[in-house]
Amino acid sequence: MRRRPTDFRRPVKRRFSKLFWLTFCGLVILLFIVLSSQDKQPSSKPTIVQRSYKHNRITEGLNITEEMLSPHSITRQLNDQISLAKAVVMIAKESNNLQFAWELSAQIRNSQILLSNAATRQTPLSAKESETAIRDMALFLYQAQQQLHYDSATMIMKLKAKIQSLEEQTNSVSEKSSKYGQIAAEEVPKSLYCFGVRLTVEWFRNSNLQRKLSEGKRIAEKLMDNNLYHFCVFSDNILATSVVVNSTALNSKHPNMVVFHIVTDEINYAPMKAWFSMNSFRGVTIEVQKFEDFGWLNASYVPVLKQLQDSDTQNYYFSGNNDDGKTPIKYRNPKYLSMLNHLRFYIPEVFPALNKVVFLDDDVVVQKDLSPLFSIDLKGNVNGAVETCMETFHRYHKYLNYSHPLIRSHFDPDACGWAFGMNIFDLVEWRKKNVTGIYHYWQERNIDRTLWKLGTLPPGLLTFYGLTEPLDPKWHVLGLGYTNVDPQLIEKGAVLHFNGNSKPWLKIGIEKYKPLWEKYVNYSHPSLQQCNFH
Repeated sequence: MRRRPTDFRRPVKRRFSKLFWLTFCGLVILLFIVLSSQDKQPSSKPTIVQRSYKHNRITEGLNITEEMLSPHSITRQLNDQISLAKAVVMIAKESNNLQFAWELSAQIRNSQILLSNAATRQTPLSAKESETAIRDMALFLYQAQQQLHYDSATMIMKLKAKIQSLEEQTNSVSEKSSKYGQIAAEEVPKSLYCFGVRLTVEWFRNSNLQRKLSEGKRIAEKLMDNNLYHFCVFSDNILATSVVVNSTALNSKHPNMVVFHIVTDEINYAPMKAWFSMNSFRGVTIEVQKFEDFGWLNASYVPVLKQLQDSDTQNYYFSGNNDDGKTPIKYRNPKYLSMLNHLRFYIPEVFPALNKVVFLDDDVVVQKDLSPLFSIDLKGNVNGAVETCMETFHRYHKYLNYSHPLIRSHFDPDACGWAFGMNIFDLVEWRKKNVTGIYHYWQERNIDRTLWKLGTLPPGLLTFYGLTEPLDPKWHVLGLGYTNVDPQLIEKGAVLHFNGNSKPWLKIGIEKYKPLWEKYVNYSHPSLQQCNFH
């Protein structure tokens, strides 16, 4: 085959370019190998050069974390000495070696000043400026170990003893706080006491109020009309009861169909009548009674009254003398034996003509219309209540003694608890099932307080076991007297319950929840102003 002319061959410069690039790549690879071998060699730069490099970088801002983690950090060394010295100071004070403790404390302050100055200027401590402080601190710590025998074993033992002492102090303070909180919750504020006294005087001085009450007897038919909405409150707190009635009336769609049955004691009967006679609550019908007028309420019928006559029970609840004062103060609260507290188990006897009634505690606020409660189908049950078993500590085993065979054989420990304070009761089913008799049965077996310790909820859980219909949780929101409650639950809740020690009418009430209660109090009323209500 004939060769092409020379003009058609590849240019010479093309061949030269390829050779050039091959040479260049070789040089780059060689340079990379040299540099890699140099990186693997250990650095021989002196320490002072490294410190200088770090100083140059720190001038932009001291990195405290890197400084404290560095094994060569003087700041870290000084901090370690301070921590150890503080423990030694505590041991020296415990050993009554006050002079040594004072001198070591002074040295700790000197070291802390050095650290503070370094942090302010944003540069690490140098060996020169901290040499004296480190040496002096080391001498103190050496003296503590060699001469005073504050070795590691001694320090550990002393620190453990100190921790135990602090735990005991914490428990003591917590117990005192609980005790004083309980006392504050039980005491009647001066303003409330003044309020009751002034209303009593007004009742006996003002014949018009008594005339109003006698005129009110003309509405006796309403008190027994089962087509109306009947509510009951058992309380000796006039202002709290007023808030329950007022909030219910203001939020009711048909206040003229609302009937309130209030039961109080002999002492508060006159002032309670006076207050509800001199105020109008949007046409709500109000009846005031005192439990001392109930002829059937006697020790032969009521176990709680029978227990009150027992000397051991009186000592347990009112003094705690039978156990050297070991009984917690909350178990000795007299309210747990108050008939106003236990009267909820006798509602059919108190209101023999009624078929349905909504029971309200005096520490609640109503913010929705409650009339739909009366049309809820309880499915043959006696009690309609909101369950509280979202957490395990609100189940039956929390309230009852399951080591007792009588409790263990009758009740599921994981059964849901429920709340007293807003309950709809079917009194027809109550009478049919003799619920009060069930309550008496369990009260008589708890005379030695081995089934449960206190309150009305435990006997309520036993009495209404299998007879309670769960209600929508929005009907009854609890916890406003002792904990934080979800604002959305509060907004949607029909009844807000200030259960707990922090009642809204007390100084220890939770401040953010007080307005929910106070908006139903007419502070401009002369009787409240005269008693310095704000």
